[in-house]
Amino acid sequence: MGRLLYGSDGQSLDIDDRALAHLRVVFMNKLRRAEPFLFHHSEPNGSRSLWIHPAVPIVFHFYGSRQPALNRAWVEHLMTAASGPHGLSVLPEPAQPQAHGATGEDPPA
Repeated sequence: MGRLLYGSDGQSLDIDDRALAHLRVVFMNKLRRAEPFLFHHSEPNGSRSLWIHPAVPIVFHFYGSRQPALNRAWVEHLMTAASGPHGLSVLPEPAQPQAHGATGEDPPA
């Protein structure tokens, strides 16, 4: 479980390391382009929405010792959500397309 720390007042959200790694890519891409966006996070006791802006400090704290492999489809799905009118939420991870020949089977004819 990782933690997202946002703002000087110490807003913190606990997020799974794998999801946090994908969110970090989205946040950094949006912030690098100076594109603020709304981020929603559901919690057991409700939910929070944060306005993510380049001028606000942000820290991604990972508790795991390994960097999770990134799912490109998930990053693209999250980027689309972040650019949409409802903002970004942690969406379920889509299945990664299997590489040709990865199963050891011949492709269908």
